[in-house]
Amino acid sequence: MANDIAAHHGHLPGDVAAEEIAGHLGRFWDPRMRTRLYEFVDAGADGLDPLVVAAVKLMR
Repeated sequence: MANDIAAHHGHLPGDVAAEEIAGHLGRFWDPRMRTRLYEFVDAGADGLDPLVVAAVKLMR
């Protein structure tokens, strides 16, 4: 689902897209979902869009 959000914001410049994705995840994702996303990124983020990884860095 995070990759879909990144695809939706992919037309924006990278830093702006990462900020928008971070905002979306912070507003609409349950804390448990965000925790699982953080764990996935920490485990290597295999298959995760780089914009999502950048957004997670902003969120932390």
